[in-house]
Amino acid sequence: MDLDKGEGAADISVEENVDSFEGGAVIEPSVGMEFESEDAARKFYIDYARRVGFVVRIMQRRRSEIDGRTLARRLGCNKQGFSPNQKGTIGPDKKPRPSAREGCKATILFKMEKSGKWVVTRFVKDHNHPLVVTAHGFSTAGDKDKKIEELTLELQHQDQLCAAYREKLLRFLTNVEEQAEQLSSKVQVVVDNVRKAEAEVKKLSRHR
Repeated sequence: MDLDKGEGAADISVEENVDSFEGGAVIEPSVGMEFESEDAARKFYIDYARRVGFVVRIMQRRRSEIDGRTLARRLGCNKQGFSPNQKGTIGPDKKPRPSAREGCKATILFKMEKSGKWVVTRFVKDHNHPLVVTAHGFSTAGDKDKKIEELTLELQHQDQLCAAYREKLLRFLTNVEEQAEQLSSKVQVVVDNVRKAEAEVKKLSRHR
């Protein structure tokens, strides 16, 4: 099986959503780069794809005929190849469903050396379609869903805090109103006493 030509058994339609490295500059793959394991190589390319703006598809792998170990792995853009022209079932005209594949050639090939390390032996950088990078650098549905979940939990937490603050504020305002009523009653008592005193003074003045 020649993975450089894209031949052989393939793990098709498997799109990888893996949390990898955070922050830092985008490191572009290059032929000759070495990794300690297949998993490290795969995560590196997935992180690169996430930062650049495309989704990774697991393409093919070559296994040892002796022990079944993976000896080479090819990954690529999820828009590689072309989907069959399937017909939709909605509407009287049954229009073809839009295809997610556009014949993109972007790909990378890792091979395991005798030393056990995984080496990049082929890398095609260019895509034939626009790349989409969000403000947070997420280009996969899994990343977006996780971020949405985190933001939802944070929003719920903030709502709980707002509810607690609102309750405290209402209690404070109620207390202020009660104290204002008490103060108003005391002021009224003072006013009444002053009026009574003034009336007594006037009464005494008439009797003189």
